[in-house]
Amino acid sequence: MDAGCGTGRLTAELLQHLPEGRVVGVDVSQNMLATARDHLHLHFRDHVYFVAADLQNLPFERAFDGIFSTAAFHWVPDHLRLFRSLFIALRPGGWLRAQCGGGPNLARLRARMDALMAAPKCAPFFSRFRNPWVYNDADTAAELLRQAGFVDIETSLEPAQTVLENAEIYSEFVRSVIVRRHLEEIPEPPLRAEFVAELARQAANDDPPFSLDYWRLNLSGNVPG
Repeated sequence: MDAGCGTGRLTAELLQHLPEGRVVGVDVSQNMLATARDHLHLHFRDHVYFVAADLQNLPFERAFDGIFSTAAFHWVPDHLRLFRSLFIALRPGGWLRAQCGGGPNLARLRARMDALMAAPKCAPFFSRFRNPWVYNDADTAAELLRQAGFVDIETSLEPAQTVLENAEIYSEFVRSVIVRRHLEEIPEPPLRAEFVAELARQAANDDPPFSLDYWRLNLSGNVPG
């Protein structure tokens, strides 16, 4: 399983390494799955399937030899429920290998976003808003994997700073990838644009400019055989 497969870019790489195997791409977004299906069916046909499902409540039991995931788990609100769902979907002896955001991921940018959301112009729109991410540290993630039943667990954090070329590219990336859900709370297009522009203005003074302080949480665990 490619858990949280999105548009299928990494699903294709999995399929290339499994010429005799099959991969099931799972994502909660029907739009993402439609894109992945259009992209992959032509080349991989009967080797790839797609299922729309919440990773916290997968419709599988002992179905997979392995589960792979990247850049998806931090969007899932309950990681114990997530890991239990993945554990049930794996066969005895199966494995989980995943990477997601963790620890201090985007701490600098998140602090700036929090300040903007608390400002008088935006505060009324965010009174009930909850940030959509979960960024566990390595020890917390390991304990949750243990509680879910996994063994041979390895977890670690690693910095992965990303530098974007200029203000325009930075603004577009932040707008479409990072603050998309935040901007949905702001009803006025000019204020949405101002929100992103202010983040870009502050990022121009960083060292290096327009850098994102990403941290990756690596997760590995096995199901007892």
